[in-house]
Amino acid sequence: MTGTTAPERGQDAHHSVGELVGQASEQLSRLVRQEVALAKEELAQKGRRAGRGGGLLGAAGAFAYAGLLFLAATATAALSLTLSVWAAALIVTAVLFAVAGLLAATGRAQLRRATPPTPEEALGSVRADVEEIKERAHR
Repeated sequence: MTGTTAPERGQDAHHSVGELVGQASEQLSRLVRQEVALAKEELAQKGRRAGRGGGLLGAAGAFAYAGLLFLAATATAALSLTLSVWAAALIVTAVLFAVAGLLAATGRAQLRRATPPTPEEALGSVRADVEEIKERAHR
């Protein structure tokens, strides 16, 4: 024998508490980084889908606008069978402006209800929570 002892059975399988805590910390850190990377990729994928969807909705709006123009031309042509062309065009134009005014008034009313852009109910709830905490702290 040379004075060195053979390692005890299973000694390599046992680690100190510090080593175990270090490994757990490293694994947790790696897991968090992997989860963040996964969330980033998922959000990027959803963003690409939303972009494509928004583009398709914009194209649909453009086609609907063109359809509205042709509908107005058709209505003008139909009215011109009983009225002069200028009168038919004037009537269709007036109807279109009336619809635009109605939509603008409705949109304006919706915007007024949306401002100011603060979550009033949530703020009220937070204020109530703060008051409750203060009240319990003074007891």
